[in-house]
Amino acid sequence: MNARRFLLIAVIIGTLGLFSVGVVAAQDPVTIDWWTIYTTPPELTALSETLAQEFMDDNPGVTIEITHLENEAFKERLATVMQSGDPPDIFQSWGGGVMWNYAEAGLLRDITADLTADDSAWQNSFSTQAALNLYSYEGAYYGIPMNFGAVGFWYNTRLFAEAGIEGTPETWDEFLADVQLLKDAGITPIALGGRDKWPGHFWWVYLAIREGGQAAFESAYTREGSFADPAFVAAGERLMELTTLQPFQTDFMAMGYGQEAGLVGNGEAAMELMGQWAPGVQQGNSTSGEGLPPGELGWFPFPTVEGGAGNPTDVLGGGDGFAVGVNAPDAAVDFLRFLTSPEVQTRFVELNTGFIPTVTDAEGAVTDPLLQAVTAARNEAGYYQLYYDQFLPPAVAQAVLDGVEGLFVGTLAPADAAQAIEDVASFELE
Repeated sequence: MNARRFLLIAVIIGTLGLFSVGVVAAQDPVTIDWWTIYTTPPELTALSETLAQEFMDDNPGVTIEITHLENEAFKERLATVMQSGDPPDIFQSWGGGVMWNYAEAGLLRDITADLTADDSAWQNSFSTQAALNLYSYEGAYYGIPMNFGAVGFWYNTRLFAEAGIEGTPETWDEFLADVQLLKDAGITPIALGGRDKWPGHFWWVYLAIREGGQAAFESAYTREGSFADPAFVAAGERLMELTTLQPFQTDFMAMGYGQEAGLVGNGEAAMELMGQWAPGVQQGNSTSGEGLPPGELGWFPFPTVEGGAGNPTDVLGGGDGFAVGVNAPDAAVDFLRFLTSPEVQTRFVELNTGFIPTVTDAEGAVTDPLLQAVTAARNEAGYYQLYYDQFLPPAVAQAVLDGVEGLFVGTLAPADAAQAIEDVASFELE
C-alpha cells in the first residue's frame, strides 16, 4: 500500500495528443452539484459561472448548481458532507492522501474508463502524468488536475530595493540576511496567515526537503526511517533561526491566508512563500483589487541550505483540480472533460491569476515571465513533493500542521515537533 501511495514526481513534459470536447446528447434533466474555492479574484468566480452556463446552453437538460466557498470553509463543509456519505458531484481537490481516503471509503466515482476511452485521448492530453496520478488510487482515477505549479517566494521588488537588497537570495543564510535588511529598513519582511496553518507548513516542509532531499521523505514515509530523523529536526531548527528574527507582521498567528495575501498585494509586506495562485489572491485581497503595480512583483525559488542533502531544483508544489462524487451523473464527467479542454484552460490562463495549465496544448498561453519561471521550476524538478497536508493521510497531515504551528508560536522545540509528527505517523503509516 505504501509503495502505491508513495509519490516521487519527476515532471516530464512531452508532446501529447489533442482531444476535442463534444456536445452531450439530449438527455433527461440532470443536476450537477459543483463546489469550488473560486472566491478571489472575482474574475475567477465569474469565469467558472460563465463556463457552467455555456455547458448548460450546449447540453439541454443539464443544470449546474455552483457553491463557491473560501478555502477553510470549504474544507470544513466538505468534511461534514463526507461524513454523511453525500459528497458533491464535483468538488475542489488537491489529490493525494485526503482524496485517497475518500476513494477508499467508497465516496468517489471511478472515472478511469472515461479518461482512457478513445485511445486515451483525454488522459494523454495532460502535460504531466504526475499531476494526473495525484487523482488516482490503486490504479483507478477519481478526478483530474486543473493547474499544477510550484511554491516559491513572491516578493515586492520596490521594497527589496528600498532595503538595499540587490538580486534575490540563493542560500538560506543570504535569505536570513535579507530579512534583517528589510527589518532594518522598517519593512515587514514576510506576510504569513498563521491561523490557517497550511501556509506555515510550507516553510517546514521546504526546509525538510532542502535538509534531507528525496531520501529523507521516502525513508520516513515507507517506515524505513522516521519523521523524527535528523533532517526533520534540522528543518525545525532552521525555521527557528527565522522566527527568532521576528520577520512576520504583528498578530500573524491570528490572521488567515487572505490577510497574508492582502498585505503583499497592498505593498505592506515584502514577500510571502506561496504557490502559483498567489498573484490572483493578492489582487483579490488588496484594497485596490489590483494588487501590486506592474513590475513590482517578482518570484524566486526557495533557497538552498548549506550542507543539506536536497538538490537545489527539488520542489514543493502541486495545484488543484476536481474530484468526482460517487453519485455524480455522467454529465458531471463530461463537464470535467470540458473544463480540461485546451480552450477552457487557456481562458483560465488569460485571467492572469497565476493559473498554470495541466493540458499540453494550453501551456503556450502562459506568457507572464513570473509564471514561466514557476512552470520551469515545476518542469525541471528532479524531485517534486506534493504539500504534506494533502499527500499524507489526514491524521498525519494534521500532526504536521499542529507541529509546525508549535514551532511558530514557540511551544514546541524542533525535536519535539518532529517527534509529535512521528508519533502519529508510526500508527497511521504502518
